[in-house]
Amino acid sequence: MSILVLAEYHDGELGSATAHVVAAAQHIVEESGGDIEVLVAGENVGAIAEAAARLDGVSKVRVADAAVYAHQLAEPLGELLVALADDYSHVLAVASTTGKNVLPRLAALKDVAQISEIIAVEGADTFKRPIYAGNAIATVQSADALKVITVRATAFDAVGGSSQDQGSAPVEAIDTVVDNALSSFVGEQLAESDRPELGAAKVVISGGRGMGSGENFALLDGIADKLGAAIGASRAAVDAGFVPNDMQVGQTGKIVAPELYIAVGISGAIQHLAGMKDSKVIVAINKDEEAPIFQVADYGLVGDLFEAVPELEGKL
Repeated sequence: MSILVLAEYHDGELGSATAHVVAAAQHIVEESGGDIEVLVAGENVGAIAEAAARLDGVSKVRVADAAVYAHQLAEPLGELLVALADDYSHVLAVASTTGKNVLPRLAALKDVAQISEIIAVEGADTFKRPIYAGNAIATVQSADALKVITVRATAFDAVGGSSQDQGSAPVEAIDTVVDNALSSFVGEQLAESDRPELGAAKVVISGGRGMGSGENFALLDGIADKLGAAIGASRAAVDAGFVPNDMQVGQTGKIVAPELYIAVGISGAIQHLAGMKDSKVIVAINKDEEAPIFQVADYGLVGDLFEAVPELEGKL
């Protein structure tokens, strides 16, 4: 049986997380055999499908191009996946807002259990996932004929891709157009920023309650500009009203694993650590030498952030 990966895309471009989910699918194929197919569902998604077809390991891209799929609502996408699911042994999606919205509906309609946010593949039916904010790792085995799985993208290295002149997987159109009377798209508000998207940035600098105020987050701008970094925040800083919710890194915010993570004025509550401890290199700046963040940091600086951050910016 084959594996189906639900493609993630934004603003007309294939999301980088899709390549990570395909990598997870490859681990399953190594255990059970089969092919990896990608589903691109939306409106005017031809360019996205072509990008998906160039991912290494993908044998086919299936495209459902219709207005009803335009905003990736759970109701129409769930019905579409139900119509396709009998051809597959596994359906995978990234553990994003879209994946977490769509796949539980598929699992419920097919009367199977969902396995959420896997971080490792132990076998075709056995997976590892974090529980208790990452303090423990559960090994889960599924006896369901259809495995419905969301993937923590930061746990798998992205597959590569071929250039346009190197060939790609075939693209197949799907004629299935479901009738969605259950939901409708009303509107959305998108945060605009010149900085990299938090979940995909190679460098992230985050501020915590120790920043003292929202205005003081401007101290991080200089370092972020020099390093091409995204700016994040701890839940404490968000709850205090310093910065908006979309900047939150942690278990209930964004899960990040950049090459470099700089934590400024963040004590290191388990909720925050669960969202960034897989970063390749972690740097912590905090005046409290007993702060839990130093237990996971590769480099730690005990000191006043209001002195250390400007000095670090100057050195850069």
